[in-house]
Amino acid sequence: MRAMPGLIKDRHGTYYAQRKVPKRLQEAVERVLNSEKPRKVFLKKSLGTKVFKEANVAAVLVLADFNRTLASAEALLKERPAISSLSDAQIRRMSEYYYASILAADDEERQEGTGSEPIFQSVAQQLATAGVEFNTPFKVGELPEAGLSDREVFKREHALSESLPDAMSALAKGNITHVREDVEELLEEFQLNLDRKSQSYRRLGMAVLGARVKALKDIEKRNAGEPISTPQLGQAAAATASGTLKEAFEGWKKERDRPSGTVHEYGRAVEMFIQLHGNLSLAEMRRSHASKFREALQLVPKIR
Repeated sequence: MRAMPGLIKDRHGTYYAQRKVPKRLQEAVERVLNSEKPRKVFLKKSLGTKVFKEANVAAVLVLADFNRTLASAEALLKERPAISSLSDAQIRRMSEYYYASILAADDEERQEGTGSEPIFQSVAQQLATAGVEFNTPFKVGELPEAGLSDREVFKREHALSESLPDAMSALAKGNITHVREDVEELLEEFQLNLDRKSQSYRRLGMAVLGARVKALKDIEKRNAGEPISTPQLGQAAAATASGTLKEAFEGWKKERDRPSGTVHEYGRAVEMFIQLHGNLSLAEMRRSHASKFREALQLVPKIR
């Protein structure tokens, strides 16, 4: 029996399926797979066996999955052709949009709270009802009528005291990896497929990093009581999402075949989010919803 192409064996004797990703598709494949690596040079998966015949059969399905991934990457490139440069105006518009989005999120938290206070008060009430003694420097018993509680103010200021120096240090060093995820989200928002090794990518990274420092400093001024206005968010290239979270998840599943474990994990997260907030439309979702969901997850026991 001839070996399937791409069938390899590691030093322990376990068989793997492997396929080299063409250079022009490496970044697109990384985006299709939501990988943390900037480029995906190889697609590789263990076949879970040391028996050649079993590996040869299993490799057929794995290699077919690799082909689907490469096809999705091809489609992504056709949808968003790769570009190697951005104009100064584009970089300025994107960094201004990023700056405004940080202040807009801060506005939302100041007006609606971070979403964690009801959970804190609920836990405190449960402990008190159960007769469990606990110490907290924060007021227990009622929610603020509007805005932030003292506890939320404390937590936000503590987080800022760490994030602002980190951002300033990164800006001083020109370390754009500090905002890499933010840059990727911006490129996605503006539907741009920019070469990650281009000079424009580095310039965009520095502009975004500078906007982050400026925004955090302005939030610090707001914390001291200074009125800092939020610029109007410029219109990004992406259309406003109107479907519900569940509809978006179903569309995501139909987009291409995905590992069953990934689908199960994402599906469980979506269901828990809906249990907490309801099946919101994507346009209704705010950062405060995510914050409250994250806080609630931390209180879920590992063993129910």
